[in-house]
Amino acid sequence: MKQTKSHVKDPASAVSIICIPLVMIFNIVDRPMRYFQRLFGEKRMPYFFLVPNLIFFGAFVIVPLIINFFYSITGGVELFLSNRPYVGSQHFSQLLDCGDYLDPGSCNEDLFWRAVYNTLWFVTMQVGFMIGFSLLTALVLNKKIFARGFFRAVFFFPVLLSPVVVALMWKWILQRQGVLNGFLSEIGIEKILFFIDSSWSMFWAIFVSIWAHMGFYTLIILAGLQAIPANLYEAAKMDGTTRFRVFHAITLPLLWPNLLVVIILALIKSVQTFDEVYVLTGGGPGTATQFMVQYIYDKGFADPPQDFGMAASASYLLASVLVIMTLAHAVLTVKSPVRNT
Repeated sequence: MKQTKSHVKDPASAVSIICIPLVMIFNIVDRPMRYFQRLFGEKRMPYFFLVPNLIFFGAFVIVPLIINFFYSITGGVELFLSNRPYVGSQHFSQLLDCGDYLDPGSCNEDLFWRAVYNTLWFVTMQVGFMIGFSLLTALVLNKKIFARGFFRAVFFFPVLLSPVVVALMWKWILQRQGVLNGFLSEIGIEKILFFIDSSWSMFWAIFVSIWAHMGFYTLIILAGLQAIPANLYEAAKMDGTTRFRVFHAITLPLLWPNLLVVIILALIKSVQTFDEVYVLTGGGPGTATQFMVQYIYDKGFADPPQDFGMAASASYLLASVLVIMTLAHAVLTVKSPVRNT
């Protein structure tokens, strides 16, 4: 019998054929890189690679900040700065002019202060409950439970959705002819006008925001829990320490750096809330769910006549709050007891 030869191609040759175009591309890129390395020196090459990022950062962050500053100190409704008269700090004075800061109705720009109080209430409730739920969820997901990987994915899934998609989905559920009211009608309960009642609107704005972002903060806390050495828990168990004592003496102190990150990130994100609530409630009913970013948007773009100066000034006041939060985060991180040990 004739022995047939197998015509199997050599895998190494196939790989080399695929790699040839890649090697050619790398060689083409490598030549100018070597030239720049000789020109600038090896130690300066990191700055060479940072230049494109700095250009984009300057074009889309620094330059708009400077232009926004000029809008804040000029008045009128004209778009071009050359046509806008200089007014100095007039816009800031108008925003901060209040007879009683606890009564938005006594303020010169009452809509701004209603947005401030709505934002403070939203931030307090949303951040507080979200951190509590995220911590509780992370503690549960850190244990050996059935289908743990599945539940971790389920809790993180809403983070992957666009805020507009999240808001539209919940609006479809909560509107007058929505899924939830349809279910209530089926069991004999009268329909609830969630977007007409101000209390319900704020509740659902907080709830939807927590539902959409909780998975991200849960993941950060879960990473912190998994970084805690298991032998500490084993030693505590051998000593007969109660679960509450273990949580208070071991888990919470070692988890504090992660919790600090979560608190600051949640505060900054919450203060800037706009898209979800705007799509869900439109800031209504009335101004019940109008927050600071929506006030800036309405003032500068939505409500005629467009007051770019007032919107720019309000945005700088909001930015100052965010800067303070960021600095507080830096200070607390440095003074963290876990960091200093």
